[in-house]
This record gives sequence, structure tokens and C-alpha cells, in this order.
Amino acid sequence: MALILVDEYPSKGSRNRVSSGVDTVLHSYDDRFNISEGDKDGVSPQNEGTVWDLIPDIKQSLYPHQQAGFKFIWTNLARTMNLHNLKTADPSSAGGCIISHAPGTGKTRLTIVFLQTYLEVFPKCRPVIIAPAIILRTWEDEFKKWNIGVPFHNLNTPELSGKEHIDATNEVDCSGSPHKNKDAVRMAKLYSWFKEKSILGISYQLFEKLAGGNSKKKNRNMRKEKKHASMKENPEPETSVLGKVLLEVPGLLVLDEGHTPRNQRSSIWNVLSRIQTQKRIILSGTPFQNNFVELYNTLCLVKPSFPDMIPPELKKFCQSRLMQERKASQDFTWEQVSPGNITTGNPSDVKIKQLKGLMDPFVHVHKGSILQENLPGLRDCVLILKPGSLEKEILESIECSQSTFNFERKLALASVHPWLFLCCTLTKKEKSVVDRYQLERLQLSPHEGAKTRFLVEFVRLCDSVGEKVLVFSQFIDPLKLIMDQLKSHLKWDEGKEVLYMSGELGQKKKQHLIHGFNSEDSQAKVLLASTNACSEGINLVGASRVVLLDVVWNPSVERQAISRAYRLGQKKFVYTYHLITQDTAEFAKYCKQAEKDRLSELVFSAQHAEDDKTKIGAVNLNDKVLDTMIEHEKLKDLFVKCVVQPKERDLIKSPGS
Repeated sequence: MALILVDEYPSKGSRNRVSSGVDTVLHSYDDRFNISEGDKDGVSPQNEGTVWDLIPDIKQSLYPHQQAGFKFIWTNLARTMNLHNLKTADPSSAGGCIISHAPGTGKTRLTIVFLQTYLEVFPKCRPVIIAPAIILRTWEDEFKKWNIGVPFHNLNTPELSGKEHIDATNEVDCSGSPHKNKDAVRMAKLYSWFKEKSILGISYQLFEKLAGGNSKKKNRNMRKEKKHASMKENPEPETSVLGKVLLEVPGLLVLDEGHTPRNQRSSIWNVLSRIQTQKRIILSGTPFQNNFVELYNTLCLVKPSFPDMIPPELKKFCQSRLMQERKASQDFTWEQVSPGNITTGNPSDVKIKQLKGLMDPFVHVHKGSILQENLPGLRDCVLILKPGSLEKEILESIECSQSTFNFERKLALASVHPWLFLCCTLTKKEKSVVDRYQLERLQLSPHEGAKTRFLVEFVRLCDSVGEKVLVFSQFIDPLKLIMDQLKSHLKWDEGKEVLYMSGELGQKKKQHLIHGFNSEDSQAKVLLASTNACSEGINLVGASRVVLLDVVWNPSVERQAISRAYRLGQKKFVYTYHLITQDTAEFAKYCKQAEKDRLSELVFSAQHAEDDKTKIGAVNLNDKVLDTMIEHEKLKDLFVKCVVQPKERDLIKSPGS
């Protein structure tokens, strides 16, 4: 029997339109997905007033920037907030916007409130939230916390939530193998979302898999399999049906951490580009990641018409490689910049302002003044540390004539501790200067590495004043070494005082670890976390000290990492530390990162709301822990320079450059 998905979210004047291309066999689900009988208009009748009247008590609980964002989303997606006018609104017309609110300022809460009202007006719009897998757990927790009365079906979890449609659960054998039931559970959730007013959540990775990501490779594999397999062994049809439904049925699409699919050559970007959904929202505190090409790709996702909106010269500007890294690192130095020193009139900056003018109507910006007004404060500093003689010798032995990846990895690891050099693939020349036996003997000695020497003592002092530490690195080896050194020198235990979180950890275990770390009753003192896997979307307000062990090219990665602790819900003053080893390319990397930050500020400056005007009062920037270390007789030789609140405002071209 053919599967026919009838659109319950019709355009004006086209009420029983059949979704094109969805015609395949779906075992016992085919009849239940055929819901053409009695299908009604997707717009719910409402009284006079505005959508605010649907949530009168909730409006007052929102911050001003959230209220402004709520209005902005409605006017971009539906053109009006007036309930009477919404009766004749076309729910399938195009509309898209970006909510670029600083990390930790409540984008999830804002979106949940919007979805609550949108589903009241358009109960059959079938919203889908796509997010990194770990953040789906956060969404799940938030929906439970706010209890808006609408089920949230997490397609990534292998078990039923208990909120599925009763007809959908019949196909799931609760006593059977979870692995065998995986497709049945997913289909039960998908059917429940399709049949009743609810919200579907799915990770980028799973969406790519189910909706036909990397289809060329899959087709090649299927052709090979057919040569050696019988017809009974052919792939189950559920996968293709799931993909078709995900691509064709959603009436509203929310991309959380919407900068994730920013590479036009990536499979996930191409799969998302095939979605037929006309209403789209991107949530991202850091939409500008590395360059304007990625930003352009993000804009095309949220507004497929953007390529037709942008003038050819601006499109060429976005695609220009010259914009990715314009300034050589040697042109910078640490100096305080006065307003009179800031240069203007850069031709590229003029183009950036033109681009910003095109974006302003569908990008809502909040720079985070709400954090400054409601949190104790933030102190950001860069520490340039002096390496020991052995570490310096190893750093100088790294050959430049190798791939950029190998060079940067060796530099980053050896800048933490000399033993980590052994974790790299060394050239013949590099091997000749390494005494493997000596390095292995010094593995657990934090004093041999500039950053481990700082970190072990720093963590000990933070514990003495009752503050938890969050340590980020883009590499796993340094985190594991620091784990071993803390266990050895402070006699702490993994899983008790020292926690470790990487991408390899399952989502349930990650969420359990996060809750444990944030608990005031927890014995946890430090969390060692992978930047790549744990710097977005999660809440780690249990920490009031954030250490960034290495420098990454993408400044938004560091901003996101800091925002794990510096976000709404934080009760303490937050101190952050960027560690740089003296006389290495790390400083140059940080300077280029600062230039990217400057470009991001040009593009994403606030333009819509008065509430975004930052009001900074007198802040106590004293750091007793760091001051104690700098003044300590046995540690003060470690510190070359400490720059407080740096980034682009403290970087200027050196004289004569």
C-alpha cells in the first residue's frame, strides 16, 4: 500500500495538498500516515489582540532582549503579531531570521516561548529543532522545566518518552533488543509528531544520516551489496521514509548552534539545503566563525533567497580568500588603544557595513548586556608563560617544513608539557633531539611544562577558596596528562574530584556529569573538557574559573567555551585565562583571532533594541588567586606578561609596520 502524506499545513487556498515525492511502502504505518480525511486548515481561530495575549503571564518573565527577539521572530516569519490578521496568514510563505544573542543569554527559553505561541496559532505546523546531540538533552530538560503542554520528541534517544501517540507504540517491542527496536522507536516518535501538536528534536548528524547525507557514497555501497545479497537483505524502507518526511513535512525549522552547517562542501549543509520548509530560524551566539564565505553559507540556509538579494560585488567580496586572514601577526603588539588611535575608512570595512545593511532586517542581535546587568562580572586575561629549558629546546626543534596540521599540533602539545611531544609523529630530525627516556621519566612532573606548572598550582589554590575550574583543550592528550598529574600530586580521583568530558562520552553520561559538576553538593573540583565536543550549548555554571589551554583559529570557539560558565544562572564572578607559551607562534595565532573578532563585531553590532546598550559600572578586577601565584617566590619567574581584558581593542600595529 502506498504511503501518502497529506499536508496539514496548507498554503492559503490549497488545503488538501499532497506532499510531492513521498510515495513509498511503509509496512503497517502506511494507513496511519494517510490523514487526508477530515483535514482542516492549519490556522487556529483566534480572538482579537496580539500573540502576547496568548501568554500574558509569561511575557513579564522574559528579559527585554527576549521580548524584542520574540517580536522580531513573529514579524519575520508571519509578518504580524495581530491575531485577527493571522487568521488569513499564509503559513507556508517564506520567512527566516537569525537570533544572534550572546551565548548564555536565554535563546532556548526565548524559542520555547515562541514555539508555544506559534503552535497555538498554527497547531499543525510540525516544528523541527536540529541541534548538536548533547544540546538536545538540554532542550529536553528545558521543555520539562517550562512545561508548555506540548510534547517534545527527541529522535536521538533510543527509548520512548511516554508522550507518544498510543497508536504509534504498538509497533515497539519493549521486551526486545533496543538495537532492533531503534527504527520502530524513531518511527513511533515521528508518527506522534506528525499526528498531534508536538515538536521534534534531532541532531545534525542523525538528520544527515536519515535525510540522505553522502548519498553518492551510500548508492555506491548499495550497488556493491546487491551483488552479494539477496532481496531479503536489502535495506529497510523506513530510512527513506524518515528522510522524505524530514525533508518535506516540517512547517517550521529551528537550527540551534546554526553556524554548525556552515561549509558548503559538507554533507550536512547540502542535506539541509534540500529541506522544503519555508519558515526557518537560526539560533547562534557566534554566527561569524572563520570568514565571510562561511557567513554567506549560513545566510543562504536561513534565507534561501539570499543569493538573489545580494549584489554581485558583495557576493564576490564574501567569497574572497583575502578576507580570511588580512593582517600578518608580526604587525601586532600589546598596547592599550585610545579612541584616537582607532583607524577608519578601511575599504573592506565599507563592504562589511553594506553586507550588514542587507542582513539587518532578518538578524536580531543582543551583545550580552543582560549578562553584565545580572551577573557578578567577568574578567578575561591572557597569560604569557615562560617555558623551562627542556621545553624550550623541544619547541625550537619543531620543523616548520611539514604540514600545517602536524606543526600546529606539535606546537600546541609541546607548549603544555614536553612529554606530550612523544604523542606526535616526529620527523627524523625531531627524533634526534628527543631523549625519550628522560621525557617519560618526567611525564608526571607538572613543573617541566609552562602550562601544567601553572595549572596544577592554580587548581590547588582555587580549591582552597572553594571555586571550581573548567579547563578546555582542543586536544585529548593534554587533558589526560593533566588528569594523571592532578591524581598524582593532589591525590584526587577521576570521577570524584576530577571529571573528564570528551566527544566519545555518551549523551546520557555527559548530561549526568554536567548535573554532577554543577551541584553544590558535588565533590568535583575541576572539569577537563574537549573544546570541540563541549564548548557549545551546555551549562557549566558550577565553574567560576575557565582556563583555555591552547589557542584556536576560530575566536567564536573560545567565546562559546567561556560562555559555558559565564551565562544566566551563574552566581559568582567568572575569571578566564588564555594560556600562551612565550616565543611561540601561539601569540601570532591569538592576534589573528583578534582580527576575526573585530570583523565579527563589525557585522554583528546591535541594531534593533535600546536594551542592548551596555552599561558597565565599576567592576572589581582583583584576582586573588592569580595575584598569589604571580607574587610567589617559586612561581613568579613563570609569568612573562599578564594582559587583562585584551582582544582587538588592545592590539594595534607596531610603529614602523
